Amino acid sequence: MNTSIQTIPLANLALAFLPVVIVILITWKWALDWPTAVYAVFRMLAQLLLIGYLLIFIFDSESATLILAILVVMILASSWISLRTVRHDRLKLYTRALLSITVGGGATLLLITQGVVALEPWYLPRYMIPLAGMIFANALNSVSLAAERFYAERGRDLSYEEARQTAFRAALIPITNSLFAVGLVSLPGMMTGQILSGISPLIAARYQIMVMCMVFGSAGISAACFLLMLKPAPEKNPPVIGNAEP
Repeated sequence: MNTSIQTIPLANLALAFLPVVIVILITWKWALDWPTAVYAVFRMLAQLLLIGYLLIFIFDSESATLILAILVVMILASSWISLRTVRHDRLKLYTRALLSITVGGGATLLLITQGVVALEPWYLPRYMIPLAGMIFANALNSVSLAAERFYAERGRDLSYEEARQTAFRAALIPITNSLFAVGLVSLPGMMTGQILSGISPLIAARYQIMVMCMVFGSAGISAACFLLMLKPAPEKNPPVIGNAEP
């Protein structure tokens, strides 16, 4: 099996932007927020080019302290971004989002890197950073969906339990759809990349099974932790229901 991967020339890569331009033109024609789309594309370019150079340095690093610092930054950033859809009390909720993603994502990352893959050394950057990115990104999305749906349901005067149930179900919709579609509709990015690099599809399938388990687990645990911490405190003096004694 060929183990080399084809390099994409810059001229060929430019062709990938043709569908992007079409979408931006449609957005402009329909009087939508096309500047945001343009900004998002340019930001994506800058971020990926920057991270490409940065990862070369990180992957060559033998410093456990540096890797831990990067993981901390990823958790802090993902916790803040997860509350982007929340319009009120964002600062107040940040601690809860941080704890949720740390518990759900951090515990899953520890299990995968030290138990499943058994990294040696334990912080091996080439594995630790990409796996952490997938885990925290999915935890971020689940907390974001849970927060948005929870407050929407509470705004409709639903009880905490009803809002929590609906929010948790909504938070799991994207990853649950991925579980149904993987292998049947789509080949996920990690599996596709490994196959393109020449790794046996059977080995790539094992890694993808691991990935699907870890993202489902981290997403569900993080969302559940966040919603549990939104439970209102019981009233100290609950109102008396019914007719009072004369």
